[in-house]
Order: sequence, then structure tokens, then C-alpha cells
Amino acid sequence: MILNFFDQFNIPNLFFIPLLIPALLLPIMLWFTTTRFIQNRYSTIQSALLSTVTKQMMMPISTKGHKWTGTLMTLLLLLVMINTLGLLPYTFTPTTQLSMNMALALPAWLMTILTGLRNQPTMTLGHLLPEGTPTPLIPMLVLIETTSLFIRPIALGVRLTANLTAGHLLIQLTSTAVISLISTMPLTASMTFIVLILLTCLEMAVALIQAYVFVLLLTLYLQENI
Repeated sequence: MILNFFDQFNIPNLFFIPLLIPALLLPIMLWFTTTRFIQNRYSTIQSALLSTVTKQMMMPISTKGHKWTGTLMTLLLLLVMINTLGLLPYTFTPTTQLSMNMALALPAWLMTILTGLRNQPTMTLGHLLPEGTPTPLIPMLVLIETTSLFIRPIALGVRLTANLTAGHLLIQLTSTAVISLISTMPLTASMTFIVLILLTCLEMAVALIQAYVFVLLLTLYLQENI
């Protein structure tokens, strides 16, 4: 019974083909099948919203880092689409897999480090040792800062995985309670169903916020290295 709750996080297969592949290709398929060049109300609202988010996201970064806007916004839209589409019935959320999130977090984090080592290696290495540190504490602080630096991509991937996994699991537990109670206690099942709707709205907000936080942290890491 308990293991069935976690079956939703297994990668489903259809004719021995992992459904993770079409899930990741869905944004590309939507791009080629929509009339994106036709100006209408939907595209205008979408452009205005994307412009607002881009300005808010790139505000903490100096002018040198604005050339990474396209990369960061593409990553944001990819995460938003994958996280939200995974809430639909009979779908699969690739970002509930730690391997998927680490495959996104590690290269993005490495991009910020290599950018700093190329543009300002002294400042990048100087972050490992705060100014004014007493001499006896230098080896310990360098070790702590180095560990903190290498934990960043793990924190990015684990944060996204944990939040989405917890939300999906809570929704499945609540929906299972609704199905179990609907025949014996209809009133309780109705109240639980209302809670389920609220949880779904909350999970939708979590999916958007976690995508925003993921990219926002990358912008902060980038700002330290430019």
C-alpha cells in the first residue's frame, strides 16, 4: 500500500519506451505547432508577463551578466512548463527525479564558476576566504567555504526535487482519502475534496515558485562571478 504511493515517481514506460522523452520534447512540439507569429491577446499578455519576469530576474545582475538573459529565461520557461504540465492527470513530472534536476543544476552552476575563473579569477578565489580572517582560522574557513561552494548544485537539485515530490505525494494521499471515504462518509469526502482542490492550487503555485527560485539562485551565483 505504501509503495503504491511512490509509484507515481517511477518513470513510466509505453512499449518499452520511457515517457520521460516525450515529456521533455513537449515544449519543443508546442513551439512548432503553435501560431506564435500571429499577434493576439494571448501572445501580448504572454510577452508582457515574460518581459516583467525578465526585468525582475535580471535586476540584481550587473550589465555584464545581461548576456545570460536568454539562457536563464529559457531555463525558467522550461522548468515552469515541466512543473505545471506534470500536475495534469495521467502525466509524469520529470523534475521529481533527482537525476533530472542535477543534470540541470550542475552545468548551470559550473557555468557561473567558469565565468568567474575566466573574467576575474582573483575575486572568484577570494570568495573562499573572507577578508580579515584570523590566521589560525584560515584553513578551516577555506574548507568550509569550499564545501559550501560545491554543495550549491546539490542544494539546487534537492530543493526542486523535494518540494515537487512532497506536493505530489500529499495530493495523492488526499485523493486516496477522498476515494476511500466517498462511499461511507460523503460529507467528509466532500470536505476532503475541497482540501484537495486547495492543495492542487497550492502545488501549482509551488511549481511556479520553485522554477523562479531555481533560476533566481543561479542569477545570484552568476553575480558573484562577473
